[in-house]
Amino acid sequence: MLGAVVLHAPVLRYDLLKRLKRPISDRLFGSNKTWRGALVMFTGVFVATGVFWPLMPDELDSWPLAGALIGAGTVLGELPNSFLKRRLGIGPGERRVTPGGIALVVYDQADFVPAIAIALLPIWTMPLDTLLLGFVAVAAVHFVVNVIGYAIGARDQPI
Repeated sequence: MLGAVVLHAPVLRYDLLKRLKRPISDRLFGSNKTWRGALVMFTGVFVATGVFWPLMPDELDSWPLAGALIGAGTVLGELPNSFLKRRLGIGPGERRVTPGGIALVVYDQADFVPAIAIALLPIWTMPLDTLLLGFVAVAAVHFVVNVIGYAIGARDQPI
């Protein structure tokens, strides 16, 4: 995910690749899930997989294939939560302070982690403890990044 953030941030900041700034499906996922975001996030994750390949599990033997699957899992993992929020009438960036709303906020911080585990199934089965630790770690880091983003004025809400 780090690669997605590093590559996506300047694209958003400078409004690059404007032709791809079209919703994948406004009706299904809302206007914030764009083809530009999908392409940039996939590419960032793919490249980061190559950079961090020495840290990957030994069972993975092809970084281009693993990078493609992790990139696809990252992009596709963002969609179900957006779909659910749109069905519940929760707009992009909006939150509900109910038990279900809080669960959606927490899940939204690392929703791509289970999707990556599913995407990797053809070549590797992620152990459950790795999946859970990954989800918790990514969610925690994402919360911290959100709060920092809010503190520096890059976000409208702290979480």
